[in-house]
Amino acid sequence: MGRRNQTVVSEFILLGLPIEPLQQDLFYALFLAMYLTTVLGNLLIIILIQLDSSLHTPMYLFLSNLSFSDLCFSSVTIPKLLQNMQSQDPSIPYAACLTQMYFFLLFAGFESFLLVVMAYDRYVAICFPLHYASIMSTKLCLLLVALSWLLTTVISLTHTLLMARLSFCADHVIPHFFCDMSALLKLACSDVQVNETMIFIMGGFVIILPFLLIFLSYVRIVSSTLKVPSSRSVRKAFSTCGSHLSMVSLFYGTIIGLYLCPSTDNSTVKETVMTVMYTVVTPMLNPFIYSFRNQDIKGALRRVFSKQMTNFSLKQ
Repeated sequence: MGRRNQTVVSEFILLGLPIEPLQQDLFYALFLAMYLTTVLGNLLIIILIQLDSSLHTPMYLFLSNLSFSDLCFSSVTIPKLLQNMQSQDPSIPYAACLTQMYFFLLFAGFESFLLVVMAYDRYVAICFPLHYASIMSTKLCLLLVALSWLLTTVISLTHTLLMARLSFCADHVIPHFFCDMSALLKLACSDVQVNETMIFIMGGFVIILPFLLIFLSYVRIVSSTLKVPSSRSVRKAFSTCGSHLSMVSLFYGTIIGLYLCPSTDNSTVKETVMTVMYTVVTPMLNPFIYSFRNQDIKGALRRVFSKQMTNFSLKQ
């Protein structure tokens, strides 16, 4: 099949969200509020975990990394979206587009791996409570976080380098609000078979394998809980796993529905809405899902606030 005319692309045009011009200001205010909520909420969690010694546990180490990832994940796409909504020039330079794609894949992949680590942490806490401290040692926790960063760095860098070798056609308009990898491949004039093969292989490694491991962890958790059929054990399992399950459903549900189970009649609007769900909505909801309903976080917030007020009073 013949390819379209090649050209040297110096920039791409981001079409952005399918919003009517009269609604631009409304959606700008909405996305700005969501972004500020995401940044402030996740920053608050990171600061609380650092300041309160009672939160220096494996679960909150992973949670602080999740909050950092969510903060960065949103910052990869939303600031550029907000800029383009107020600008008459929605272009993005070629190098900046590939950079945005790299960091998007980096933080998305890290979050996927970290959710597996958090599922394993809950599995050990519920199924082996007496050995939890010895199994989830500081060394192992740091190793798991470092391994997650290493894997996602290699994978995102591989995708970016494979994308950089492609030639692009004269049509350089991306029907999206960020440099999505699948949208860029549709604009390529080069052979994209290697890229598509790597997406299939690494997509399974980053999405399907973590999802199956999380599912297996919860099968073991449920099995362990049913062996001790007391209301206390059921409440404990639900209280420690409910937030994690909510996050897993939001994150993997939209990604699997969008990339792995696309319908033949998927419209651009539907795809954009699903993308907004896991790039904008999920990072914003994480602080509420994971922490602000958590008694440990609430207690830490009271202690830190009380300490700061006491220090302020003494200075006066």
